[in-house]
Amino acid sequence: MSKGQPSIYTVQFVLLCMSSLLFSASFNMMIPELPAYLSSIGGAEYKGLIIALFTLTAGISRPFSGRLTDTIGRVPIMAVGSVVCFICGFLYPVLSSVAGFLLLRLVHGFSTGFKPTATAAYIADLIPKERWGEALGFHGLCFSIGQAVGPALGSWVAGSYSINMMFYVSSAFALLSMLILMHMKETLPQKQAFRFGLLRLGRNDIVDWNVLPAALIVLLSYLSYGALLTLIPDWTHHIGISNKGFFFIVFTLSSILVRMVAGRLSDKYGRIKVINTGLTGLAIAMMCIAFSKTMAGLTISSALFGLSMGILGPALNAWTIDLSHPDHRGKAMATMYIALEIGIGGGALCAGWLYQDVISHIPKVFIITGIIAVIALMYMLVRVKDGKSLSGSRAAS
Repeated sequence: MSKGQPSIYTVQFVLLCMSSLLFSASFNMMIPELPAYLSSIGGAEYKGLIIALFTLTAGISRPFSGRLTDTIGRVPIMAVGSVVCFICGFLYPVLSSVAGFLLLRLVHGFSTGFKPTATAAYIADLIPKERWGEALGFHGLCFSIGQAVGPALGSWVAGSYSINMMFYVSSAFALLSMLILMHMKETLPQKQAFRFGLLRLGRNDIVDWNVLPAALIVLLSYLSYGALLTLIPDWTHHIGISNKGFFFIVFTLSSILVRMVAGRLSDKYGRIKVINTGLTGLAIAMMCIAFSKTMAGLTISSALFGLSMGILGPALNAWTIDLSHPDHRGKAMATMYIALEIGIGGGALCAGWLYQDVISHIPKVFIITGIIAVIALMYMLVRVKDGKSLSGSRAAS
């Protein structure tokens, strides 16, 4: 923080970050255990749908969450996400058939369709534009802590107690996230009361065309994440690592280390340079994961993946806000998150289809996602030859 600048770490901002940490831990703690759980109830062939169905409804709900974020307020929409997580955690043990499980994955996806969209808009309202990168980096750090703690805690609870207990703990975390939001002040100046007419979307309510360049890079980047979410539990087991959350711990811890720095660098030097660095690291990381055959190799590869995603996250979020109009920040962030869900869901679905429970197919999937990261980098290099049109300094005013 430079001399004379007020701190961005206000009570509201810290509470927001704490709520996001708990929310992230809530749904991420399930991820390492769900493939084996689905196999145990007779749905092994549907592993690719674990992430794909979740991201499908998350993506579908984004235009609605963006519209509602810009009309009825940021805080109510954040609360919806936590409420969905809270309810779903209790329903997994009840709907224990394959069909019930897949239905719940669809419903559960609404949680991430609502909360992150409103959270990003809230941050843009709360924080001065010249420090969006730093703020989004710190918020991303907190979200990443949830990603790190969640899988490890989930695997420990499932192993020490039961899979049902893990679902209940997930609900408890979501409840705490929701309780924090009750003490948050609304930042939308002119709120409207909810009415069902707000759910009717016109053609121009779905996508913010101004932020499509950022959304495209998000989509291409997160294909690799979707593939990893689906295949890493089986890949770590094949290598001989007993804790299925191991990869996510290393990945998230390395992501945490770089997020704050990356966010500040994007404020200082522009989003494009930071994004290009992240894409280069992502391509290398996916190739390294593909050829990792030992615990040491996977540890190094997952750390590199985490560093790359930690660099990309705050810069892509801030770039999206830069390109958006202040009155349509909800729609802009919804557009970016739609791309994110398509990336994660598409990566998960394609990974599951290519995998077919044949371990030797997994490296090929990771190589393909590495090539896609190179394609994203090439797009950036060609698209911004003049270094102006996508500059990080082009902030919304």
